[in-house]
Amino acid sequence: MTVTIAPTEDVKTCIALRIEVFVEEQKVPLEEEIDDLDDIATHFLARDEAGVAVGTARVFEEGEIGKIGRVCVVETLRGTGLGARLIEACLAEIRNRPHLKKAKLGAQNHAIGFYERFGFRTIGEVYMDGGIPHTDMVRVL
Repeated sequence: MTVTIAPTEDVKTCIALRIEVFVEEQKVPLEEEIDDLDDIATHFLARDEAGVAVGTARVFEEGEIGKIGRVCVVETLRGTGLGARLIEACLAEIRNRPHLKKAKLGAQNHAIGFYERFGFRTIGEVYMDGGIPHTDMVRVL
C-alpha cells in the first residue's frame, strides 16, 4: 500500500482521525483532545492511494523546542511503519526551522520504546493525560 504524508490545511480531517483513535478507541475525553494548539500547529496528514486519511500528527513551537503531538494511525495500519514515517516527517519539519534546537513529545508510556528508536529520551515523571499514563521525551536535533 502506498501512503503519502504531507503538511495539510485540512485540520478538520486531522481532528476526525484523532477523534476516531483517541476519543473513540482510547476513551480520551473530547474536551481534552481538541485544543487551541490546532490553530497554530503545522498538521501532517497521511493518505492512502485512494485518498483516504489514515494517520496524522502535528508540530508546534515552544521557544527553541519543536513539539510533536497528536500522532495517530488508524487501527488497520498500525505496525506497518506509518507511525515511524509520521515521526520522521515531523522531525524533518522541525529540522527545517534552524532556531529550534530540540524536539519534544509526550509519549504514551506503552510507546516509549517506539520513540527511543528516533533518539528520544525520557525526562521527568509519569503524568496522566486524557486518562492515559504519559512521559515527556526529548531529543537534541
